[in-house]
Amino acid sequence: MKQLFLIATMLFTYSGATAQKVFSVDYESQADIKVFVVQYESQADLKVYQVKYATQAGSNNGKWFFTQYSNQAKKNILFVKYESQSDLKIYFVGYESQAGWRNSSKKHLMY
Repeated sequence: MKQLFLIATMLFTYSGATAQKVFSVDYESQADIKVFVVQYESQADLKVYQVKYATQAGSNNGKWFFTQYSNQAKKNILFVKYESQSDLKIYFVGYESQAGWRNSSKKHLMY
């Protein structure tokens, strides 16, 4: 029983460490990645669902939690005004089940 508890604790800790926690920065020099929000799902590289709690964030599967502070985030992102300035195009979806990668060649950007 103790081993099962220990394994479960380790898995939970590991999944928390890989969560997609992001922080929105104001300047390009602060950003790890530049993101553009597209109008249509078909234009996106990644479909993003914004979760309410950090524990709900996914591990590079499009479930993002926006942190209050930069040091709490895994990635600092900058929302850019023009698509040509971006590294990644995202589309915000309304349901958690819709989140995920459409263009897996850009998946490395969020690791």
